Amino acid sequence: MATLEDTLTTKRTPLYHLHQANQPNATGWQHLGGYAIKAGQDETQVEPTTGAPACGLTDLSALARVGLRGKKAATILSENHYQLPAAPNQALRQEDGSLVAKLSASEYLLLGSFADDGERISRDELAWQAAERAHRLPDAYLLPRQDTHAWLALTGAHASDVMAKLCGVDLSPKAFAPGHVAQTSVARANAIIINASQADLSCLYLLVDSASACYFWPILLDAMQEFEGKELSIMALRHHHPA
Repeated sequence: MATLEDTLTTKRTPLYHLHQANQPNATGWQHLGGYAIKAGQDETQVEPTTGAPACGLTDLSALARVGLRGKKAATILSENHYQLPAAPNQALRQEDGSLVAKLSASEYLLLGSFADDGERISRDELAWQAAERAHRLPDAYLLPRQDTHAWLALTGAHASDVMAKLCGVDLSPKAFAPGHVAQTSVARANAIIINASQADLSCLYLLVDSASACYFWPILLDAMQEFEGKELSIMALRHHHPA
């Protein structure tokens, strides 16, 4: 297993320095999408009956994400074989495991898949950037979510219980079903929350301002203590993620 020094890259996630401070010289690091990530899998945080992670918090910021806004955004995405949600504040999982969230009538957020380490989203973003530079992206423009937002995942049966301490919106499974999106305040800061749960894994995605990531992380960990929640690596979550 590589050391942190072995995986030094030019790209850093918003939480990189916090992770580095907690694990400065230890082994258990590897590359993902050009980022250095902690790769260890904490099996003690896996529920023995279901095989799914117990109450856990994962930094997914190394995976690709991008936004697209404008009158032709839906057309561009459809032409690139993305299935789109029917209404704002809904999200739809794609066949490859990526996720498309509709944030307004003309704005979409794309989140990369575990299956290909976000490669599809990264590839399409590069193509759209080239088209934008050549003025071939009419009535639409990219939003650099990779730079502006950190991506966190809160997993386990107590995910909504944890969020109830920090957010005024009812995120219980009955009120906030898989595929629902909330753009709201969490711990007095703005966040996009997506219920990304699948058959064997309860999961809430949180997209928070990059500058606030190091503020959110310890707050979430503190709120999880009641449920014996802990940090999970991407590799641990990916092991139990169907796509």
